[in-house]
Amino acid sequence: MIAKGEPWERPAGGPAQWQVEGDDADLAAVVRDHPGARIAFHPAAGSDLARAIGVHGRANGGARGGADGALELPLDALRITADDRALFAVNMVVVGTPPDRTRWTTPAPSLRVEVDGRARHEGPATSVVVATGQHLRGLDLVPRGHPGDGRAEVQVYALDRGARSELRRRLATGVHLPHPDVTQAAGRRTVIVALGKPARLEVDGVEVPAASRLVVEVVPEAYAVVV
Repeated sequence: MIAKGEPWERPAGGPAQWQVEGDDADLAAVVRDHPGARIAFHPAAGSDLARAIGVHGRANGGARGGADGALELPLDALRITADDRALFAVNMVVVGTPPDRTRWTTPAPSLRVEVDGRARHEGPATSVVVATGQHLRGLDLVPRGHPGDGRAEVQVYALDRGARSELRRRLATGVHLPHPDVTQAAGRRTVIVALGKPARLEVDGVEVPAASRLVVEVVPEAYAVVV
């Protein structure tokens, strides 16, 4: 876990044990099954995690996979319990409608959000974001996000309908925050409860079945990407 003022990268502890080509969901599948693994990640163009850590696809050099002088980046992950389902993420979980897809007509279901046992929100919200990373579909959604600091950034979007389009236009560069109707917090364990019908759920950019109760826990240094 990175500490303030200390370098993030460290000498690679050996060659990469796994080569992963694809998107964030592909990477998460390997990390879930091989905790602590050293991974050479050759990301697809849409990888938001790759954008955050500055790793490019194989065509542009890619990860070095443990060559002499290689470094590794210790990275956190998110362990998710969605009702009775176990899920895993390396970048971001979104409950409700993602902020980049929120429109005037988007419903705002009633949600309760707790971070490290402290109540942060109870009431209507279009979106709750829990992220170790920074980007969503290339947008700077979580400017404070750092995938190696041992915590998740949490955002709760409870904007009036008339304010949504302006905020959406500001997502690309991260200037949508601070905002009086976006609650921000950070912690290790987030609990989100849909007080009505099950809420829409997106994990690392992939929509999965809705859930009524979600627990998202940070797994510090779950794996390392060799660069």
